[in-house]
This record gives sequence, structure tokens and C-alpha cells, in this order.
Amino acid sequence: MNPRVVVSGIDSSTQSCKALTVDAETGEILARASAAHPDGTAVDVRHWWQALQDCSPDGFSASAAVSVSAQQHGLVALGADGKPVYDALLWNDTRSAPQAAHLREQFGAEWWAEQIGVVPVPSFTITKLAWLAQHEPATADRTATILLPHDWLTWKLAGMPESPTTDRSDASGTGYFSVPENRYRTDLVQEVFGKVPKLPKVLAANETAGRTATGALLAAGCGDNAGAALGLGLQPGEVAVSIGTSGTVFTSTPQPVADPSGAVAGFADATGQNLPLLATINAARILSGTAQLLGVDLPEFDRLAGAGPLDAGGLTLVPYFDGERTPNLPDAHGTLLGMSRANLTPENLARTAVLGLLCMLADALDSLRSQGIAANRVLLIGGGSKAASVRNAAADILATEILVPEPEEYVALGAARQAAWALSGDPEPPQWERRISTSSEPTHPEWATEVRGRFARAKELLYGI
Repeated sequence: MNPRVVVSGIDSSTQSCKALTVDAETGEILARASAAHPDGTAVDVRHWWQALQDCSPDGFSASAAVSVSAQQHGLVALGADGKPVYDALLWNDTRSAPQAAHLREQFGAEWWAEQIGVVPVPSFTITKLAWLAQHEPATADRTATILLPHDWLTWKLAGMPESPTTDRSDASGTGYFSVPENRYRTDLVQEVFGKVPKLPKVLAANETAGRTATGALLAAGCGDNAGAALGLGLQPGEVAVSIGTSGTVFTSTPQPVADPSGAVAGFADATGQNLPLLATINAARILSGTAQLLGVDLPEFDRLAGAGPLDAGGLTLVPYFDGERTPNLPDAHGTLLGMSRANLTPENLARTAVLGLLCMLADALDSLRSQGIAANRVLLIGGGSKAASVRNAAADILATEILVPEPEEYVALGAARQAAWALSGDPEPPQWERRISTSSEPTHPEWATEVRGRFARAKELLYGI
């Protein structure tokens, strides 16, 4: 009997680091670990490294291969000595909104969509480069290398070699990598930053980035949403809807997408194909924030959201609490409409938070469909999908079949699958079984149509969109 070969997948997200140890052949999860990251939109990257080490004090010594998937877009600026010169600006840091607007105006949205694949919003790395150059010029002058979060962690695991690496999925979220041309646009980096620091080499999906100190093979790694798509094994016609710190709606397609509106980002996936995606800044925290307002824990919030009228008694929450990326409203705030003494109950407040979240995701799903992308089935994942009130309303608000896979760290699982792929040398990633927990079909009730209509009217009233 052949000995079991194990691999490790890492998900370095906004809130924490998660690591899975997985059987390379079957995908069976053998061990798991996690460690928290500090809160905030600008972070000392040393916290990420400490959290990763906390997840594996022995440096993944039992694993034959390791892969890192991480939050996208974050700007890690290093000096000539390889040390950070500034806290990493994360995807949810909106300070670069003016720079994003300027870049859209300077080149035009159609140019960005066709030439790069994305239209700048404050999340993207290129806008953070522009902000750093304008507001911290001395720091910009000291910047010798630009990395993304997964690039930096992979580089650290590899022993900080002279040439850092990235992959196409993560590079596609920078705003200075052309997905259609599959190359960096260093002219854009020069334009916004005044120089071109060292950029990581872009590896193919199944290439390797070196070895860890314990001898494990290092896979290329990927952006977090590409990792989730790989972990889920998305099939044609399937769309993943993830409710985590951010909300994301994405699928894998053979052809790239160019959306001049900027709603659908034409990212790359972790298999050599494309990953059209929409992302929201507000997602699971809509639920936790409302629970905090009500003075209850999440299980009680979930019970309240399922106990009242299906349409929240006429309440409508537009939950742009932290500004928003989709739609592009970085200065927006949350708004509650339709209040009366009769409907202002804990049950209705909890329910309208759930409905506001799902209406945002339904709008994103409609935008994906408007690009000619089939969305016959939704795979609902992320921490927010654990709420019964969310699962029970999702099929009717999203108007499609809903599959809820068994709860799992799908980003880390996708990274592990990539590690197994790199280790095998095969042309395709290994096929692992996908386990579904629940499924539901839409019944197209009148209340869901009314809720979406109220949400659309509220957005029009508040923001003219």
C-alpha cells in the first residue's frame, strides 16, 4: 500500500489565516488550523506571517506541497532591503477613491475594460499606488518592490528569494496587469507611481514558486476568489456566491469579460481561464452589525430574522454601511426606509438586514447575467451562508436554484488542490468529490418580487442608480 501523500492549503484572508492539511489524492481533510489577523484596512504584514506560523509551528513539515491563497488587491510595498516601508493597504481601504475616479476619467471606462479587464475602483492596487505616490512621496521613493498579500507570504515561505512570484489570478486584480494580453502594463505603473518597482514574475496555474524551509514544494498560489472557485470545482452554469467579510459573485469562463460599467471585473481564475466577478464591501458584517444593534448574538439574530413577516413588514435596508464597491459608492452609508411604529420590531430589523444583503447579491448576479453568462445554479458559501434565515430566503431573492455545500474553508481547500496539482505534474487539477449539504428551488413568491422592487426604488431615491 502506497503511503498517503498530504498537501497544505492556506487562506490568508482579511480576518484570519486558515490552513488545511489534505490528502492529495482524495481531497480528504486531515487537519485544520486558524489564527486571527488584526482588524483594520491597513495592516503590518508581520501579523500575517505570525498567523501563518501559528497555523503550522513546524513549517508544514509533513506536507509534500503547499499553496497560499489570500485576499486580493492589497498593496505590500517593500524597500531595497526587502522590508515593508508602509502598512499594507487592503482591498477594503477606500482612501484611494479620488485616484480611482481620476484613472477612470483619464483613460475612460471602455479602455480599462477592454485593455486591462477591470475598471478602477478604490479596492484595486493601482489606485493605492497612486495614493501612495501623491500622499506619501518619500515612502514611494523608498519602494523597490510591489507585492500582493499572497505574493509576500509565498516569498517568505520560499526564503525570500531574489525574484518573487505571483500568479495570473492575483495579478489580474491589480489594475496594471492586462488579462487580455496576459502581461504587466508597466506604462500604467510608471504613469501613477513615477517609476516601475520590481514586480513579481507571473507563474502559470500549475507552476511552482520554489520550496519551503522544510522542503515542501511551493505552488504558485492564487487570489482568494480563484482559490474558492478551485476548491468548489465550479462547473459551467454554476456561480459561487460567497458571504464573508466581503460578498463575492463569480464563475469560471473560457472567454474574458469586458464590462465598461466596472460592475463585473474581468479577473483570471486559477486554472488558466477567466473569473468574471463582482464584489461588495458589505456582506456578513451586515448581519453581525445588525445583531450588535439589537444586542443579541448571531444565533438569536438568525432566529429573529426567521420569525417575522417574510417581507420585513415593509422595512427596506440599503446596507452600504462601510461605503460600497458594487455599486461604486465609496462614501455611502447604510439607510433604513419605510419605518413606522408598527413595523420597527427586532424581528423586522433582523429580517430586513438579511433581505438587504440578498438584494445586493441578487443585483450582482443580474449584472453577471447581463454579460451573457449562464447562472443556472448558485453555490452559496461563506460564513453568512450558515444562517438559516439567509439560506431559506436565498432561492426566492436570487431567483435561481441554490446549493449549499457542506461548510468548509473553500479558499484553503482550493489552495490545497492547487498544491496537489503542482505536485502531480498533471495537465489538469485533481478531481475531488464535492459534498452538498442542502438545496432549494425558487418558488417566485410575490413577497420576494416586492422586496426587490422596494430595494431598487430605494437605490434610485438615494443614489440615482
